[in-house]
Amino acid sequence: MGTHADLVFLGGRVVTVDAEFSVASALAVTGGTISAVGGRDDVAPLVGPDTRVVDLRGATLLPGINDSHLHACAFGMATPPLSLDVGHPAVSSLADVADTVRGAVERVPAGQWITGHGWDTGYLDECLADPSRLPSRHDLDVVSPDHPVVLYSFSGHATWINSKALELIGIDRHTVAPPGGAIVTDESGEPAGLLHEGAQALVQNALPPLSRQERTDAVRSALATLARLGVTSYTEPGLGPGGDGIMRGTLGTETLDVYRRLLADGELTARVGVLLLPTGMASTSEEFARVLAAADETGETDPRRLAIHGVKIFADGIVPNKTAWMHEPYVGGGCGSLCVGGESDDERITEIRSMIRHAHAAGHQLGVHVTGDRAIDTVADAFAAAVSEHPRPDARHYVIHGDFLTAHSMKVLAEHGFGVNMNPTIKWTVADMEEEFVGTERAAYAWPYRDAIDAGVRVASGSDAPVTYPDWRQGVATMVLRESKAAGRVSGPEQRIALAEAIRTYTIGAAWQDFADHWKGSLEPGKAADLCVLDGDLLTADPHDIPEMPVVLTVMDGRIVHDTLRD
Repeated sequence: MGTHADLVFLGGRVVTVDAEFSVASALAVTGGTISAVGGRDDVAPLVGPDTRVVDLRGATLLPGINDSHLHACAFGMATPPLSLDVGHPAVSSLADVADTVRGAVERVPAGQWITGHGWDTGYLDECLADPSRLPSRHDLDVVSPDHPVVLYSFSGHATWINSKALELIGIDRHTVAPPGGAIVTDESGEPAGLLHEGAQALVQNALPPLSRQERTDAVRSALATLARLGVTSYTEPGLGPGGDGIMRGTLGTETLDVYRRLLADGELTARVGVLLLPTGMASTSEEFARVLAAADETGETDPRRLAIHGVKIFADGIVPNKTAWMHEPYVGGGCGSLCVGGESDDERITEIRSMIRHAHAAGHQLGVHVTGDRAIDTVADAFAAAVSEHPRPDARHYVIHGDFLTAHSMKVLAEHGFGVNMNPTIKWTVADMEEEFVGTERAAYAWPYRDAIDAGVRVASGSDAPVTYPDWRQGVATMVLRESKAAGRVSGPEQRIALAEAIRTYTIGAAWQDFADHWKGSLEPGKAADLCVLDGDLLTADPHDIPEMPVVLTVMDGRIVHDTLRD
């Protein structure tokens, strides 16, 4: 290797994302490390006969993107050819969904399960015309009387099934939903074909288990997509026994084994951080402690490529299902609740505090799925109580989603050096629809980026794929513009943030979450050579144009994993 660089970039906008957000014009890579950043004179001495010199011609060089909340195995399984696409824009009505299922029925052997992903009532014509109209088993029975059909919503918190699936699973009017779940029924009390939250486990338990090969193909498919998008790191937020009943078991323990094999075979083209998922929704602190104690925490062979960072807990549900726990009632009533075990709010608060205290005392980072304002306050206070009882430097706990962070929760998180992982592409997707659940004012406030950054909370961004497509460019545009996908309306303009702040949430902010901001997340000498090249000048582009700016080169650890540039 000598003193010569392997890669040199010239003539571009090198957005370093260092403390000053300085912009250089040239950068050199030697091995897996950034060896120089500055101007042409700083990199010229490093050019040797075997150095690939890339003239950026004004393109933007960024740190590799870190999608800090992304279910990659589930994302691979949820996209064609492994699953039917029943999301927007592929379908825009219940009739379209039925047509898509009809096509699968014609191709698939009799009796085989048909699965699809992505439906969203906010983009289905019949549901938009009549908000009380929900997807039903009858919509699917017409085209698939004999094949069991399972269609997962875009959010992963609801599943739509036909009568054949209900029959095979054994769900009827007498079936009691598991704790924290709901079986939607029609006027006559019969199952309507919709299962919410924990009730989805009834489907998962009936489906044939995913094979190791299916999981491997799913992760490979996701990695290929992420490389094309410039993503060089991501957090797989929840793998373990608690994931066996979620997203068709893609969050189960076996998926972690698949990652280990891909790493050993040199196929991991992104760095992966993992949160363990000891238990799913509606668990008790006793069960959580028991499973966590038995969890597989084998030290990974290359922790910069694959690392277990901490533990995931579900505290409540989501707003569109009215299962997020809110201080003020939803439109139409109800405030939701915590989704852990317990008969009353007080009992459930005791359970979540106990789970958080236990994982913190055991030395884990905590990522807690929590969306409603009352639930977020509860979790932030539980973080603070755990730290006060078991002081521990640099625990880096964080709230996952944090849709309705309050001034109180932000103050507590900031005081303890904790973070929030927010989802701008979900904001973009649901901004219009959320008004019917929480009203105009609360819907506009959701995902309060400006307030969180101003309060001193550590902020990272993630797509939550397959909930949304993992396109950070759309995420950046949404943080800057706060415009909705369906109507293009501005939603909460006072929560807009600057372009530099938005980029930080996908780079150095996400690296902080990974305990890795000292070695990745910015373009500085000595840091990992994880890079993303975007055609055009990101810093001067109209934010509306950012989602269309092509990713032309992706480098992970000095290795080119996506390349459409030609010398």
